[in-house]
Amino acid sequence: MMFDVAAGALLIAMALALTRAFAGPSLYDRVLAVNSVGTMTVLLIGVMGFVTGRPDFLDIALLYALLNFASTIAILKFFRYRTLARGLGPAAPEFREEARDKGGAA
Repeated sequence: MMFDVAAGALLIAMALALTRAFAGPSLYDRVLAVNSVGTMTVLLIGVMGFVTGRPDFLDIALLYALLNFASTIAILKFFRYRTLARGLGPAAPEFREEARDKGGAA
């Protein structure tokens, strides 16, 4: 009974976060809302695993949490730099141009 209430509260919180994701005034508000939905999904998977008596769901929830974190970082990096290749070292095109302007070899 208590876990059913917790699952219901998580679903309500997810609906509110999705509302924020669609109505957010800025991009970062939307990304934060989507990240919150992902975190609540991890909690919901854990609760459902406990309710059904299947501890395998905790492994799935952990994997989903890692995927949620990595995708949030990738999305924020993409919207900041407009590419995912920036910061990979001297092979990146913008670093070659900077090295050429400074007289160094790239």
